[in-house]
Amino acid sequence: MTRTPKLVAAVAALGLLLLVLPLLGLVGRAPWGRLGELLTSTSALTALRLSLIVSSIATLVVVALGFPLAWVLARMDFRGKPVARALVLLPMVLPPVVGGTALLFALGRRGLIGSLLDDWFGVTLLGTTSAAVIAASFVALPFFVVTVEAALRDADLGLEEAASTLGASPSFVMRKVTLPQIKESVVAGVALSWARALGEFGATITFAGNRSGRTRTLPLEIFLALESDPDAAIALSLVLVALSLGVLLVTRKRWLPQ
Repeated sequence: MTRTPKLVAAVAALGLLLLVLPLLGLVGRAPWGRLGELLTSTSALTALRLSLIVSSIATLVVVALGFPLAWVLARMDFRGKPVARALVLLPMVLPPVVGGTALLFALGRRGLIGSLLDDWFGVTLLGTTSAAVIAASFVALPFFVVTVEAALRDADLGLEEAASTLGASPSFVMRKVTLPQIKESVVAGVALSWARALGEFGATITFAGNRSGRTRTLPLEIFLALESDPDAAIALSLVLVALSLGVLLVTRKRWLPQ
């Protein structure tokens, strides 16, 4: 291991401090004596339950749409592929409120598709749990696609070709050869997508709204509690921190050095 210049080490320590200080502030201000009371309040339990439902359904949507998309980007050559990959990455760098605004003008009552849904079927997404799921799926999809696409590019194609040569069907090759090679990346993609969907705020409040029991997920509940009950906001924030740490533990083989 090479020696690190003192200046570099000092700046690195400042960077780490920038990341750790907010967590220390959160833990230091936590109302440990009232934690059980705050986390079992009706509003907290409702928001937590809704968050788990929304993030879980969004993750299923992400996997269903994201795996074929990752496969196409990793294994197929076609005109416009760089543009397609850029569009996949866009929600990762787009401000969430902009993503929510885009969803609003696409799927809102007067949106590009939303107006047709309203006119033809009488379906309005705004203010519904479905809208919260769509917002969460929109922001979480890139995390799964990027993770799985990289794994598919690194997978041993020779094994797949050998299995095909021996007469294995494409579905058999997928199940028995490809998926075992990339299973850790798939698990990591699922975990990251779920965590991103769980923590979504900007797109949800902009597109789905903030209705208790329907769209008010845990991040939105924290936002409201900051003004009326800061202790409740801190307690709920600790829940999200704990869940995020859990995701890091699940994906440690991919992200953390052994």
